[in-house]
Amino acid sequence: MTWHMPSETSEHERIWMAFPVAGYTLGDDATSADEARSTWAAVAHAVAEFEPVTMVVDPNERDIAARYLSSSIEVVDAPLDDSWMRDMGPTYVYGSDGGLAAVDWTFNAWGAPEWAVWEKDREIAKFVAGLTDTPRILSTLVNEGGGIHVDGEGTVIITETVQLDPGRNPYTDKERVEAELERTIGASNVIWLPRGLTRDYEIKGTRGHVDMIACIPSPGTILLHAQNDQSHPDYDVSRQLKTFIEGTRDASGREWNIIDLPAPDTLKDDEGFVDYNYVNHLVVNGGIIACGFGEAEADARARSILADAYPGRRVVTVDARPLFVRGGGVHCITQQQPVAAKP
Repeated sequence: MTWHMPSETSEHERIWMAFPVAGYTLGDDATSADEARSTWAAVAHAVAEFEPVTMVVDPNERDIAARYLSSSIEVVDAPLDDSWMRDMGPTYVYGSDGGLAAVDWTFNAWGAPEWAVWEKDREIAKFVAGLTDTPRILSTLVNEGGGIHVDGEGTVIITETVQLDPGRNPYTDKERVEAELERTIGASNVIWLPRGLTRDYEIKGTRGHVDMIACIPSPGTILLHAQNDQSHPDYDVSRQLKTFIEGTRDASGREWNIIDLPAPDTLKDDEGFVDYNYVNHLVVNGGIIACGFGEAEADARARSILADAYPGRRVVTVDARPLFVRGGGVHCITQQQPVAAKP
């Protein structure tokens, strides 16, 4: 059996999410907890306008979640350590027989950092696959859904600092990673970006997730984060990445049509330089759930670029600042389940 991961633009059965639990995501006070819960709920309700949403909720949070989630959101119970479904959830693929399967990566909370726990979260891919009656493809590669992006035609974009991270895969090399990506998601062309955004290398970062940098809205086209303020360290990073991508090709040998997706104007928060970006959006059936940063002009510009890149889809913005201060964005807290193949 061979497998291939479809583009995120393929039709979805539903979106999976996980409701925040006690820990750094909720923070140390009631205000922070309410902010996190409200933001996760806002994303879920935005998605539910387009397709079904299933929210995994820790049993200890069930009563609280009910106060934030409407009846439009399906809720299922499972123990959780955290709430980043893109990374701990399954990566769905199609088999050569047309059936759906779920890749269950090895998960260790972005490289086994001292501050994290993941004993419960590493079971979530198995749990979700079981609920969807989907066979699992087990992988010993430590990887997360936010660390890969595909075009559905054999191309996958990854970063050296994630898949070759000593905290994740200390004994692997590019050849072994490529072989595993070919086995699990059908990648025939692996593009190794050298790094991610600056903020992502701080203590609670992922050390270079590609879904903060670039995505493929259609074969042969890349939406690329562009930081245009020279005082921001990602000014140089985004230009280095663009030059690098210009030297690569997709699985069909095409040169990339690179579309710049400019960062908002905000440069810093209380922790330093931000990694605010519009690349970290979610494609849904008939729409796009985009990150917003409270900047009317920049958010509108991003909606326009996204609408052009995804013709026929309605773009909806959700304030993502509470997500980014916690280490991610809209894409990071969601995971798509493609429709099952027609019998």
